[in-house]
Amino acid sequence: MSTVKELIKLAESKLDDFNQDVNVAKVLFYHLANKQPHELYLMYDEEVDQELETKFLAGMEEYYQGRPIQYIKGVETFFGRDFKVNENVLIPRYETEELVENILYRIDDYFVDYENITLCDVGTGSGAIATSLALEESRLKVYATDISSEAVEIAKDNAMNLGANVEFMIGDMLQPLLEREIKVDIFVSNPPYIPQEQKIEAMVKDNEPHIALFGGDDGLYFYRKIFQGVRSLLNDRALLAFEMGFDQRKLMEEALQKYFPDDSYEIIKDINGKDRMLFIYHNLK
Repeated sequence: MSTVKELIKLAESKLDDFNQDVNVAKVLFYHLANKQPHELYLMYDEEVDQELETKFLAGMEEYYQGRPIQYIKGVETFFGRDFKVNENVLIPRYETEELVENILYRIDDYFVDYENITLCDVGTGSGAIATSLALEESRLKVYATDISSEAVEIAKDNAMNLGANVEFMIGDMLQPLLEREIKVDIFVSNPPYIPQEQKIEAMVKDNEPHIALFGGDDGLYFYRKIFQGVRSLLNDRALLAFEMGFDQRKLMEEALQKYFPDDSYEIIKDINGKDRMLFIYHNLK
């Protein structure tokens, strides 16, 4: 039997040989052992039982073969909570946590005197945005849509497991909301924004759902689709919040001049200094 330290060092050495992230070994081990990261070092000299060692080695083998660690674990942490993920949903990213945080700041700025606020999240995937916002802000009534019924099932599970009250609907982009004549104060979306021909990391391209990644020739296909149809969903005062590609500022500003000529907007940089969030202030002063 191996000790924890021996098992992890062996996996780290193999990851290093493959030029892959050596931290994956520790992440998978503490997840399978059901421990916190800081507890791992206290266990280093303990022997690993056979069942755990077998699971760990099998999981590492999947990773060497190109499967994302989040799908192997079956969860990803987002805004301090564990969300179930699999191949039917995009893995939530840290940048998207920044979007959620900035939406919460703006709720305080623009909706401070509202007793109830209606929000929708279009293209919800794992439900990470919708569920996090519902849990962080009790005044929100949250709707979420996705075209994938498999994604909606995962999103429903996540909301239920975390105790969030979110109403999920299956359908293409705005359609379910328009059909029910829902009006919102806050419209949120993290649509697919990678241009069709752009080369992306093999682990992302080969595993995550393409429907959640690619946004047409220039990456703005879904934004334009939303911009064209969203007005009939908005209340008189409304905030629109999007994640966007870091290199899409110029294209986005051209689209905004066409579809929102009278509304102010803001493109905000993420923690890495990249243009990553778009906020449109519809009749908000």
